[in-house]
Amino acid sequence: MCEQADAADAADDADAPQRLHYLLIDAAPPTAQQLRAMAPAPTSALADELANAWPPLTPGYHRLLLGQGRVVLTLIIGDVAASLAQADARVDLFLLHDDAVWNAQQLKRLAAPRAQLRTGGTWRVTPADLAATGFTADENDPSLAHFTPRWRVAERTIPQDRRALVIGAGLAGSAACEALAARGWQVTLVERHAHAAQEASGNLAGVYMPAISSDDNPTARLTRVAFLFAQQVWQRAGVLDGAQQSKGQVCGVLQVARDAQQAEVFERAARHWNYPHDYAQWLPAQEASARLGMPTGSGWFFPRGGWLRPAAVCEAMLHACGERLHKRFGKDVHSLHRAEGQWQALDADGAVIAAAPVVILANGMQSGGLAQAAALPLQAIRGQVSHLPAASLPDLPFVLCGDGYLTGAVNGLISVGASYDRDDHDTAVRADSHAGNLDKLRQLLPGVSSDIDPDTLPGRVGFRCVSADRLPLVGALPDQAALAAGGEVQLRDAPRWPQLYGLLAYASRGLIWAPLAAEIVACALEDEPAPLGKDLLALLDPARFALRAHRKN
Repeated sequence: MCEQADAADAADDADAPQRLHYLLIDAAPPTAQQLRAMAPAPTSALADELANAWPPLTPGYHRLLLGQGRVVLTLIIGDVAASLAQADARVDLFLLHDDAVWNAQQLKRLAAPRAQLRTGGTWRVTPADLAATGFTADENDPSLAHFTPRWRVAERTIPQDRRALVIGAGLAGSAACEALAARGWQVTLVERHAHAAQEASGNLAGVYMPAISSDDNPTARLTRVAFLFAQQVWQRAGVLDGAQQSKGQVCGVLQVARDAQQAEVFERAARHWNYPHDYAQWLPAQEASARLGMPTGSGWFFPRGGWLRPAAVCEAMLHACGERLHKRFGKDVHSLHRAEGQWQALDADGAVIAAAPVVILANGMQSGGLAQAAALPLQAIRGQVSHLPAASLPDLPFVLCGDGYLTGAVNGLISVGASYDRDDHDTAVRADSHAGNLDKLRQLLPGVSSDIDPDTLPGRVGFRCVSADRLPLVGALPDQAALAAGGEVQLRDAPRWPQLYGLLAYASRGLIWAPLAAEIVACALEDEPAPLGKDLLALLDPARFALRAHRKN
């Protein structure tokens, strides 16, 4: 399913869409090696790029950015019928071949105005069935049909005034700026501090990796997409271009089981899912210790994982925006006001800081100070990171993670953490939080010296923004007053503030959540196919809490 039939032609055609989306659904796609073998010789640059970007064949969504972002392939690995039911897209061209699970009703739901349908192979449908769902067979070409329904189909609603105001210059806001600027938007970034990445995104280093569960729960499915997509965006934005170790490393991450019971769960999941070797590997304690070079426990090894300095990620994202980004730092937004189709960000005195048709709140807990977001169920969770001299620990070949984490060194300091304190105000570094972090370190590295004094350690305190169900809030923000005044509605029909979006509550996974969440909002603004299915999008929808409360009342 795509907008044009040939990506190579589109790249050279001045009249082609700026971003060309392909959706490919396949229960058993080829591996990268098989893909290379299938390509004719000589291959095109785009074919080589596709083979190099081809993901580990894990279930669900994979979004690949090709041709400098002009060609976007969304590969959906799974049952075709089930995947079609979850697809959130408006399709201009269907290419169907030898697949009996397709039916005209599915085409009707996904078809954009004036969509075309091309068929081949053994795929068959009667003209009457086509006509019932709005398609008309071409008189001169039996393999072609056009979407000409008797009912009205809404046209695309892509904003003509492509200006956005992003509030917050941490990982969430920086990724939002990059995603919009890559699509040609003009973005004004407002930050209350003098520099980016000063709050939760200001830690020296952070670990990036997916989560795995034995039942492939929503968190596992979401973090899998986010983890793999983040690396696509980091490549586009040059996050690791010329990176030195002080900026981060793609060195792999070992998630060590906390105890024998969790190790058994991990191993059972490994046998059940049998993930591709380049995505996740189950390592018994003996093998994990041999690879590490010192004793540790069994666990999952993620070869594509690693650690990054969040501030460096923000810097690269903002730099990639070029002249499309306008910074307004040292400005604190106290309220939002909408007038004549524009949102105005006002300071404490009511003066306008900036204005734009679209606003994206990416300012974590500070979003609760704005009336439009005050009712969102957000909680601040204190996190203290301990900074250990790199010389006090062995030089490890990869990152360790478990109940805590151990990163690479930044300016001679290794980050160990982080505490999870039910405290939303204490900014002072505390010895008890250091002691807890050292306990986490000993769980990861049982052989590490126990004579590190927590009273002498430096560190940093940040506050995670966490939602009531521990999943991010991504998308259009609900108008709670309008919802309360109405009757029963479905989530997709819940009243929203016009052109007001949230990128909030990333908790401890801001590095991987930020690019995917920004892509979701950018796709919604541009009427592009979503990078997730409808079920997972609903789990992130900021209106989910308000709708539950409304139904309960």
